[in-house]
Amino acid sequence: MCPVVKRKEEKKKIPGKYVLLILTILCIALMFFTFTNDTQGGFLHDTAGFVFVPFQKGIANVSKELIRFVGEKHTIAELNAENEELRKQIDELTWENAQLMQDHYELTGLRELYELDTTYAEYQKVGARIIAAGNDNRFNTFLIDKGSEDGITVNMNVLAGSGLVGIVSETGKNWARVTTIISDDSNVSATVLHTQDNMIVSGSMELISQGVISFSQLADRDHMVAAGDKVVTSNISDRYLPGILIGYIATVEEDSNHLTVSGKLTPVVDFEHLSDVLVITETKKLMED
Repeated sequence: MCPVVKRKEEKKKIPGKYVLLILTILCIALMFFTFTNDTQGGFLHDTAGFVFVPFQKGIANVSKELIRFVGEKHTIAELNAENEELRKQIDELTWENAQLMQDHYELTGLRELYELDTTYAEYQKVGARIIAAGNDNRFNTFLIDKGSEDGITVNMNVLAGSGLVGIVSETGKNWARVTTIISDDSNVSATVLHTQDNMIVSGSMELISQGVISFSQLADRDHMVAAGDKVVTSNISDRYLPGILIGYIATVEEDSNHLTVSGKLTPVVDFEHLSDVLVITETKKLMED
């Protein structure tokens, strides 16, 4: 036979590895058939059991792992959903708590204003809310939501907390500007309540960061003034109504002239947390008239 014919015959032959694969598949199929039927005993049944039992165990184990994995994925999804729900509840509770705290602070502020109104019952007053602070958000000046249409005029005294905040310095139709006693250009004629000695209380934005402002020109010849003494507005003030609490003496120092003393005073108003005020709808001038 010539070489060409021989090569053609070789090409027609099925490779041995494919034959082996086909025979293997047939054997396995036969063993599976034998094992899964009710045939008892026999070489095929035993052989199929030997081959397929491990397969089935493997498949069972894989199935268990798949079931466990799916279960874990389901559990993780449930946990994520629960966490998301808890997160929403926490957000809601946080918001509600913030609202309750705000209501508490507003109620406390209103209670303070009510007590202040009762303390100075001899004066007619109107409540107002602060709508804007002064430069750098500091309360050396601020705007309130009441103005000339509400009867507010310049030089009306303003109260909050436990006493004097300042005085109305400018008005518009529905707003007014208040200059506080801590402003650098503020000076208030005041009196030490228990000695009736007069002095000048001066504002200081630098000192108020330490919680105090200054006083001067206090004639304390008998050295009776001490820390803790109450200071109120004086009868001789030309703009401030008499007897309004300003603060308490913090320190006292004798001046170089040995005739007067000066020092620091702690205001009774918390100027960092103002929100609502009372405006006395009378002025010193009107009362004298």
